[in-house]
Amino acid sequence: MILVADCSALIALATCDALSLLDGLFGTVVVPEAVYREAVVGGKPEAEQLRVYLNGRVRALDPERTILLDGFSDPGETEAMLLYRQLQADCLLIDDRRGRRMARINNIQIIGSLGVLLSAKRAGLIEAVKPYVQRLSASDLYLSDGLISTVLEIAGEG
Repeated sequence: MILVADCSALIALATCDALSLLDGLFGTVVVPEAVYREAVVGGKPEAEQLRVYLNGRVRALDPERTILLDGFSDPGETEAMLLYRQLQADCLLIDDRRGRRMARINNIQIIGSLGVLLSAKRAGLIEAVKPYVQRLSASDLYLSDGLISTVLEIAGEG
């Protein structure tokens, strides 16, 4: 399976030390150049971890590909959706709500960082989702209490 990743979800998974779960679930994980540049920019605590993880996973875009966009799509999301099309990928890793909406409009299969944690538990790659969610909640990343409760309930850990 091929997973194309956007930056925000990669940062979330790096924050809770869960990047390796992507390899176990999907096998092939790739990013476009814009996502790589955004992920490894200095000043982010996860930048070095992402630089190491994404080494050899950056793919160039075919400029002939097209997708539908709104006026607010950032370069990383746009390139990730274009790369998904180009590679005929199986899934797009994306957390941004607006970006997810645009992906659905383009008939792109999506999964978010919390969905990765739930899938990893179902696949037996991790025993519990809660420790990962707790690390995310303790970080600067925003997760609503309702979303946390829902994820833990789905995981049977509520």
